[in-house]
Amino acid sequence: MPGRYPTVDELTSGAAALAAAHPDRVVLRSIGTSRAGEPIRLMSVGRGSRHALVVAGPHANEPVGGLTVLRLARYLLRPGRPARFTDTTWHFVLCLDPDGARRNERWLKGPMTFAQHYRNFFRPGFDGQPEWLPTEPGTEPMPETRALLGLQDELRPYLQCSLHGVDVGGSFVQLTRALPGLSDELAQSAADLRIPVELGPYDAFFWPSPGPGVYDMPRPQETDQFVSLPAATATSTWFHPHAYGTVTAVVEAPMWAVDGVGDTSPHPDPHGALETISRTLRQDARTLARLLERVRPDLLATVDPLLAPVDEYLAVSPGLADEWSPEAALGRSGGARTGGDTGARTGTGTGARGGTGGLPPMNRARIMALRIAARRLVVRTAGLLHQTLVPESVAQPRSVTGALPPPVSLTGPFPGFPAGVLPEPLAEVRSTLDQFLTERCAAFEADCRARWIPVRDQAEHQFRIVLAAAELAERSREPRAVRA
Repeated sequence: MPGRYPTVDELTSGAAALAAAHPDRVVLRSIGTSRAGEPIRLMSVGRGSRHALVVAGPHANEPVGGLTVLRLARYLLRPGRPARFTDTTWHFVLCLDPDGARRNERWLKGPMTFAQHYRNFFRPGFDGQPEWLPTEPGTEPMPETRALLGLQDELRPYLQCSLHGVDVGGSFVQLTRALPGLSDELAQSAADLRIPVELGPYDAFFWPSPGPGVYDMPRPQETDQFVSLPAATATSTWFHPHAYGTVTAVVEAPMWAVDGVGDTSPHPDPHGALETISRTLRQDARTLARLLERVRPDLLATVDPLLAPVDEYLAVSPGLADEWSPEAALGRSGGARTGGDTGARTGTGTGARGGTGGLPPMNRARIMALRIAARRLVVRTAGLLHQTLVPESVAQPRSVTGALPPPVSLTGPFPGFPAGVLPEPLAEVRSTLDQFLTERCAAFEADCRARWIPVRDQAEHQFRIVLAAAELAERSREPRAVRA
């Protein structure tokens, strides 16, 4: 298995090679096109009467799933493998968001450092992510979303696995239906590959947990996310095939491991930790908002895909900083529970909000999850804003009459400036962002004691969890709901 992430073209060629080598067992087809007209390709392996669907690349910045699906397909096609899934046809979406994935290809081959990653990182805004359904009445889903919905309706799979690759933290799985025993499989694979199991993940902070690292997705009436964030889990492609008896497993495999996300011991000073997290996020978001307003009037519409998530991140940061302040999170007395729960079950009913404040018990794992989330939000915003400040993304200066200067006077994107050079004050803002990113990435990496997980281990972990989930789901023709 390769030791690096595949590009979109490499995924396509890899799947095409398997189809050519096994024409009687592999079918490669397009299920739709992206917003930019790129084919969304599906590779199907086997001829069973039941169907398992695996979706790679649902988030543009999480490429490990592509490598995982090639690994799964090769395993299923291997001569002499154990007789498993003999009545299952496997279907692999190679990359659900190929447009976004291509924007991330600049960092795929390394070096794998925070600075390299976040300077070249791309992830569309919430409304541009294909696993989410439109929230406005009458709004049509994106082409990528329509392709996946149509495939789910066609296949009615007993299992859907959505392959995600969180940048920093640990591994965990989110479920729409119960799969008893999955937490044991997760723990075994994670231990073998030195991947921490996340016991208070930001994405599932309020969700019930039937076992360490496994989280039950909330229903519409239950607490989904922090108040400042969109809550759309129940209206996603994860739940769309629920009526068919499908169990969906969202499998997270981290790029950088942080061992602290698995430590449920009491935090010695949750008040002080939350104060630092909240204050730093608020200050950094204000700094980035000021820098954005200095350059926004000069940016062309071509950078709108970069600005949409920047605006989104800056819009939610103040609210998150408020929610994570010790007064809001722990109560005015700061006396919320700080003990460590084992992960056996973190809450029921409308979520896991506990203690005298608005958050669950703040042990070391949950404090680390919030620390990572706050720092991630800042470096993602800074990295995306940094990418907008290239000469090709900035409007040419206009005269006082609003007319463009005569073309003959142009020697680059700006009159009097050589190609590749930004005029002041834009160059000054880019320089400031460059230093800001360098400092914040270094602080992020050191603060969390992050360590890189080899790409082959990330994919191997997802491979094992997908197979374990399939075996558990296959045992029941009617997987039972997580909760009534």
